Amino acid sequence: MRSVSSTERARRRLTNQIKDALRGLSNQLSLLNRQVGLRADLKDVDLECLELLNRDGPLSPKVLAGRAGLHPATLTGILDRLQRAGWVVRERDPDASDRRAVTVRPLRDRAGEIFRLYSGMNTSMDEICAGYTDDQLELIADFLRRTTEAGRHATDDLAE
Repeated sequence: MRSVSSTERARRRLTNQIKDALRGLSNQLSLLNRQVGLRADLKDVDLECLELLNRDGPLSPKVLAGRAGLHPATLTGILDRLQRAGWVVRERDPDASDRRAVTVRPLRDRAGEIFRLYSGMNTSMDEICAGYTDDQLELIADFLRRTTEAGRHATDDLAE
């Protein structure tokens, strides 16, 4: 049986610390999102869909449902709530061959409300990032992109 070197143990310990920190970050961001949702009168899933639309939109309901991991019928109820509350609009797609095709677009004049609710976290993130060099920030950004992609693949695997 091969013995594990102290270097390997130290690396495993560091890797586990990173995994633990990411779980802690995930939990804390969920709590922050819940508080933002409460202040904006949005359910957690509504806020998640709105975030996807603000980041990637406008999107068709089918694409949004896929990215959010939701059944299209569930998404219809979410979009109804978001539209009634003035967060999004559904617009007919004039270029689509199917005249029923719509695109969901977030209303930009409302985006400031959400941005203000995250301002404390954004300010803290700016302060944290100021303590790193550009090379370190590039490394962190690469790690987070790759971790996000790994999460996407793990989610897709579970959804199959």
